[in-house]
Amino acid sequence: MFRKLSINTGLTMIKQMINRIILPIIFGCYINLVSAQRPKNGTYTYQIAFEEWGGKSLGTTCTVIIKGDKIKVLDNGSRGLMGTKGDVLDSGIIVLHKSGKWIIGHTIKDKNAKEIGGCSDGPTVIDFKRKKWRTC
Repeated sequence: MFRKLSINTGLTMIKQMINRIILPIIFGCYINLVSAQRPKNGTYTYQIAFEEWGGKSLGTTCTVIIKGDKIKVLDNGSRGLMGTKGDVLDSGIIVLHKSGKWIIGHTIKDKNAKEIGGCSDGPTVIDFKRKKWRTC
């Protein structure tokens, strides 16, 4: 009923399992991590995702300026905002929160903030992969 496997056969099966299952999982996780890293220095246009509207942007955008670990989110004059073009909507430092989300923090200690994003008093969330700045 059961056949004995030699050590070589067992090792071959383990190698096949690693190549077919484990390596693709590790590679997939690496790709997601790399794609979620913060962008290079520059000026970008991001959608504004309003939490009270289920994260929808309603066509509203903002300008995001990244320089080193510093970040500024500016009103770019698009519809849906009540300020004026050039107003600073948020600014601070780019911090990877303990949840794995990127936030706009004011100190490095914000990486351990109890609340982030949404309509909380915590730091706002910025999604570099989807180019969205989340606010209330």
